[in-house]
Amino acid sequence: MADTTQVGARSKPAADRVQRPQARTLERREAVLKAAMKVFGAHGYHKGALVEIAEEAGMTHAGVLHHFGSKEGLLVAMLQYRDGEEAAGVPARAQTEGPAFLQHLVDTVEENTTRRGIVQAYTVLSGESVADGHPAHDYFHERTHVLRAKIAGVFGEVTGSTDGQALTDAASTLIAVMDGLQLQWLLEPEAVEMPRLVGTVIDELIERLSAPAP
Repeated sequence: MADTTQVGARSKPAADRVQRPQARTLERREAVLKAAMKVFGAHGYHKGALVEIAEEAGMTHAGVLHHFGSKEGLLVAMLQYRDGEEAAGVPARAQTEGPAFLQHLVDTVEENTTRRGIVQAYTVLSGESVADGHPAHDYFHERTHVLRAKIAGVFGEVTGSTDGQALTDAASTLIAVMDGLQLQWLLEPEAVEMPRLVGTVIDELIERLSAPAP
């Protein structure tokens, strides 16, 4: 029989008593992660203060450290959260695989046009991460490596190409276009239609990879 506790004339399973505090904890962590995206996006990692993040999330500096251990730990968790991965116990979002991933990239770019703070956080932190000793260096290195391989694999599925170098080059080109367009869009949003341009580049890369070898 399930363990229960009496509440007036009603009883509740022990599992319910455990899950509610956990849900509150994850809710608070997610609030911190969203606050970190806002603060790090506006000020970068080095100038973004944990005190400001804590205030934005409605908790104390000590509370942020309790959940994430350090500023470096929060940064990495924030980046994982941004990419839809599991972060500090906050569940991962569903990932798109196969040929549908190319349309997913376009859809994500479209969504990003309504999330300036997230785009700003990514652009600032990815640029900072190339510096020696930056706490996000390994994360961005691994992220780019994995994303390049995934896009190359999808291009291979879509086009039937088995030219590994051509597929990798196409993936690198697409990543460069997406990152470069984000920077331009942050500087002059009215001049850059990111979703259309990313879709056009994907179509052109597929056409090139599908062309018969000379």
